[in-house]
Amino acid sequence: MKKIGIVMGSDSDLQVAKKAVDICEEFGVPYEVHVYSAHRTPEEARDFTVNAKANGFGAIIALAGMAAHLAGAIAANTTLPVVGVPVSSNNLDGMDALLSTVMMPTGIPVATVAINGAANAALLCIEMLALSDDELAEKLAARRAADHAKVLEKNARIEAEFNH
Repeated sequence: MKKIGIVMGSDSDLQVAKKAVDICEEFGVPYEVHVYSAHRTPEEARDFTVNAKANGFGAIIALAGMAAHLAGAIAANTTLPVVGVPVSSNNLDGMDALLSTVMMPTGIPVATVAINGAANAALLCIEMLALSDDELAEKLAARRAADHAKVLEKNARIEAEFNH
């Protein structure tokens, strides 16, 4: 099975990145976690990205706050799917990171999830990997069914309490 790369621009993004790690572990998808900055360690970020496919990766999640150029820098150096996670900061509540991540030039796509949306980033990567992995696709379907059941259970509790 292909791995998912989880790359943070700073270790201050770790709390958000752990949400992606948790999803990968839930689904049994192998992953690696790294800290590479588009600005402070551009050579290392590029080396990781250029070699990612050969090193067994099937998709990369890039988390960054503020200027948030990491996802774009990674996408510029690979044809693997890149999912950007804008990370909230004190300055603009993550809107700066969201816009930096989502506004990519034609030809260098970055799928972008919600601010701090690392769990959805991992789920999106797993959906991509599941296109060629039936077992993984079954796990995704089972999780969706479980989520469906949880909502209906909550609805039944609310209805019992408020609808007389």
